[in-house]
Parts: sequence; structure tokens; C-alpha cells
Amino acid sequence: MADDIRIGLIGCSSIAARRFVPALAGSTARLTAVAARDPARAAAFAARFGAASTTGYRELLARDDVDAVYVSVPTGRHAAETRAALAAGRHVLVEKPLAVDAAEGASVLAAARRAGRVVMENRMFVHHGQHRVAAELLADGAIGELRVLGAAMAVPPLPADDIRHRADLGGGALLDVGYYPAHAALLHLAAPLEVVGATRRTDPRYDVEVGGAALLRDAAGVDAHLTYGFAHAYRSRYELWGERGRLVLERAFTPAAGWQPVLRLHRQDRVELRTLPAEDHFRGALDAFLAAVRGEADPAAVRGEADPAAVRGEADPAAVRGEADLAAHGARTLAGLALLDAIRAAGHRAGPDR
Repeated sequence: MADDIRIGLIGCSSIAARRFVPALAGSTARLTAVAARDPARAAAFAARFGAASTTGYRELLARDDVDAVYVSVPTGRHAAETRAALAAGRHVLVEKPLAVDAAEGASVLAAARRAGRVVMENRMFVHHGQHRVAAELLADGAIGELRVLGAAMAVPPLPADDIRHRADLGGGALLDVGYYPAHAALLHLAAPLEVVGATRRTDPRYDVEVGGAALLRDAAGVDAHLTYGFAHAYRSRYELWGERGRLVLERAFTPAAGWQPVLRLHRQDRVELRTLPAEDHFRGALDAFLAAVRGEADPAAVRGEADPAAVRGEADPAAVRGEADLAAHGARTLAGLALLDAIRAAGHRAGPDR
């Protein structure tokens, strides 16, 4: 289409190949150029997906056939590459997390405001409808008053040379997989969230944490138990535990595009299973980004959240459109980074658990 948004890829990660580029199919965007630290890798990736390859990130930003970029480089480079793209006048969808801490994240959002460009963190999991259904059931009293949220995201041990073991590249389990349970707490609990305590697990071979846990409490006195790590059997779930029942979502954070979620509603005398539609949350996040770039976004799409206020009918759509809605997305991004900062600090105070 003549009005397709032309996308440049900064970083040839596996997630870009497995999820992002396939999500472009049928969207109002197309991949035009690819850049990587290794030019040969960029050339192979570009040939695979029918795009042009460039010799570096800055060369990609100088092209006249790139309107926006998807940044998928090591976490420690997210902020720098995003700021460079904004300075070049490009809109940016950046893999989570936006930055390594809240201060760096705030600098990126300020750069976006100065440039008059859209920047969105790819908080893709919240674009899956299973979270909206969970929020609606909670708001409707299906489990009574919420008492505890439990959330976990962990993967089996990584190869020794994996970049997520390198502190200089923003590695560590907290920023990678700990991000998800932290954002589950932000999704369903009442701000502000207090970090009551945290632990971290280290491995003497690496200079980053490979796992940990945190105990939070929200403004209403609801507790949250979060677990994350690189040294576990795979798990990706959360549970909302109320006074009269529990809601459980498996594969809450990383469902494949064809995965049909089954929400389990536990009550005293029965378990109700609700099979929900399969959805591609990467496509949902991409569509929200493209709508924001075009200035056409609806509030829920740009916000990218199953907002409890909206579920309860309290949100005023007119109040959260356009710039205000992008500001809401940015505020949630900074809230997530600040929460991760607080968990990290509490874990360091507690000392490493080897």
C-alpha cells in the first residue's frame, strides 16, 4: 500500500525474526531495511525477509525509506539507540524494557517529547485479551475482594555466553523475565506499590542476578508475591486470589500466536474453565504503535493496558485520547522501571543468595 508505514529494524534478534516480522504481515507497515552490529548477519536477515541491509544503525537512520524503527538490541543499548532514532526524526517501538532504570527511561520519554515523535515500549503481553477478561471478572466480583496476586516468569538455564549474563549489556534476570511479574502487579493492583522485601540469586560465573523474588503491597493492602529467574523449569503465569476464589492464567506473558488460553476460575466447590480466543499479542502491540504513529489510536490500544478504571466504566475516553493517552503509556513505562529499581535495591540490601 502506498501509505504503509516503512519500518527499519535495529538489531536482528531472534524475537524480531520469530514474532515481530511475522506480525507485520497484513498490517499497515512493511519492513524496508535492516541493521545489525554484524553486517553479514544483517545481510542474511534482510535477504530472508525481503528487505535492504545496511552497514550500521546510523546508516539505517539516514535512509529516506524508513519512517519508524523497531529496536531489538541488548537491553543496555535500548535507551541509546532509541534516543538516536528519535533525534533522526523516527518513531520508535522498542523492546521491553525501555531502559535499564527509571532515570534513563525518563530521558528517553523527554527526547520523544522534544522530537514530537512516538516512542512505545513493546509491553506486548497486555495486548492479549485474556488480561482484559481477568480484569473484568475481578471487577465483577467473581472471586470477591482481591487479597493476593502471585506471578512468576522463569526460563531454564541459559548458555554461558548468553548476552543476558553480561551486566555491561543490561543483562540479568530482573530486567529480562522479572519485568513480566512486576507488570502483572502494576496491571491489577492499586498504585503506589511498596516493595516490602526482595531476594536475589547469583551465580559466581556471572556478574548479574540469575533469579529472585519480591514481596509487594499495594495502596489497598493487597500483597503480591513475584518470582523470576534463569534457573528454573519454564513458567509464565499469574494468579489473582480473592476472598471467595482464584483466577489463574497460564502462559500469561508469552503465549504463541496460535495458543488458546484457558482461564481457570476456582471456587469453593468447583473449577470453571474458560477457553479464550487465540491472539497474537505482538500484532496487537504493533497495531497500537502504528495507530499512535498515524494519530488514529483509540485509548485502550495506545495505552496497551487492561485498565481497571476502564473496565469499571470510570475512564473518560475523551480524557485519554491522543497525547494524554501516550502520556499514560509513558507513565506506566516509568512506573514499571521504578518498580524494578526498587526490587533491585531491596534485593541488594538483602544480599545475594547463592
